[in-house]
Amino acid sequence: MVGVMAKIAPSMLSSDFSNLASEADRMIKCGADWLHMDIMDGHFVPNLTIGAPVIESLRKHTNAYLDCHLMVTNPLDYVEPFGKAGASGFTFHVEVTKDNWQELIRDIKAKGMRPGVALKPGTPIEDVYPLVEDEVPVEMVLVMTVEPGFGGQKFMPEMMNKVRTLRKKYPSLDIEVDGGLGPSTIEMAATAGANCIVAGSSVFGDPEPARVISVLRKCVDEAPQIS
Repeated sequence: MVGVMAKIAPSMLSSDFSNLASEADRMIKCGADWLHMDIMDGHFVPNLTIGAPVIESLRKHTNAYLDCHLMVTNPLDYVEPFGKAGASGFTFHVEVTKDNWQELIRDIKAKGMRPGVALKPGTPIEDVYPLVEDEVPVEMVLVMTVEPGFGGQKFMPEMMNKVRTLRKKYPSLDIEVDGGLGPSTIEMAATAGANCIVAGSSVFGDPEPARVISVLRKCVDEAPQIS
């Protein structure tokens, strides 16, 4: 895809959490660009995963880009601890930031992290436009292709209309997709305009994760330009 770089981000939610550092190292050696970290608070979504202490521990073992997706009700409370922990990207949900997103984006950048915004399948794509177009904008939009909260769900192809709309409107924006991505669904996402690909079970569940990562990257790189 012309103008934007492919970034393949294995979802560490599908890794062996008892060996997180070695799993991170394995993914980078397999060709991953980013490591996707799912942060769930048990409130915004029913599941509960990891917090800043795990990010801090992992940071001691890797220089990789830690792409943190915060599925939490109060993202502002997480900015300082995640900045201190060494998170690289901080993606929050538009559904919980109707009133304070400008302050949130500024805080994220001030703590040395790259701001992104995510939206659930039922949220209109128009809700993120002000955040992309602000004087201090988000630098990535994450389009959820499943309902957030659990891994292993089935890809929702109808979400590709959102991706396509975003890519036409913002040709150089990083557009991430998360949920059910793998060799069987990557072409739909790549041709719609997604360039940042989160893949969990399709990577970790394959005996040759490097091959899967290569397939995902090739599909994004060879996708036609959206016009």
